[in-house]
Amino acid sequence: MRYFLEVSYLGTAYSGFQTQHNANTIQAEVEKALKVFCKQDIKITGSSRTDAGVHAFQNYFHFDFEDELSSAIIYNLNSLLPDDITIKELKKVNKEAHCRFDAISREYKYFIYNTKNAFLRDRAFYYPYKLDFDSMKTAASILKEYSDFTSFSKKHTQVKSFQCKIIQSEWEIEKELIVYKIKANRFLRGMVRALVGTMLRLGRGKITVEDFRKIIEDHDCALASFGVPPQGLFLVSVEYPQGYFS
Repeated sequence: MRYFLEVSYLGTAYSGFQTQHNANTIQAEVEKALKVFCKQDIKITGSSRTDAGVHAFQNYFHFDFEDELSSAIIYNLNSLLPDDITIKELKKVNKEAHCRFDAISREYKYFIYNTKNAFLRDRAFYYPYKLDFDSMKTAASILKEYSDFTSFSKKHTQVKSFQCKIIQSEWEIEKELIVYKIKANRFLRGMVRALVGTMLRLGRGKITVEDFRKIIEDHDCALASFGVPPQGLFLVSVEYPQGYFS
């Protein structure tokens, strides 16, 4: 039988989502809890990899287990997991379901604040500079015209294609926060942070909208800015086809 686990987490204390040798990760913690509950090793597959320090409101794992599991597992796993990882739901799916390959879109948000606030320091990026918000909004909308995002992918990534379909890309204000929201069918390694970092350069007048367009078209990641920190980035949701879980 195959199951999906919906999870949320604060990534501050972790070296990313996916299991790594001699590193504390979200996947390792969930597998450890499953081993205690199921009394056997359970290998899980993730829907969306997040880097060290990146958070998630929603992410998914899938795993196989021969016995029927009830929703009671949620309480038990949460009692075994650290306080910064939460199991939200267990979903039984068909044997061929795949949480990564079957997802049709992912949505991220990047949070920025420009007035010092101690309560936001591990959940947003403190950037105390005046920004040209209109130019940043223009740049965000331009992204939907393109599909090749080589310029916003870290080097040495093992991907066959740099093609992404951007469904939504916009800057908005949420109370005291400046928020970049982006939704696409897939993302490249470091892509959202590179987009944010490059658009912040635009917002400060370091580059123009025309420069931003040229960075996209030149397909050279040396031209983009990858320097924004991970704590401002949240995986907001992972979407599957309508009726997928029914």
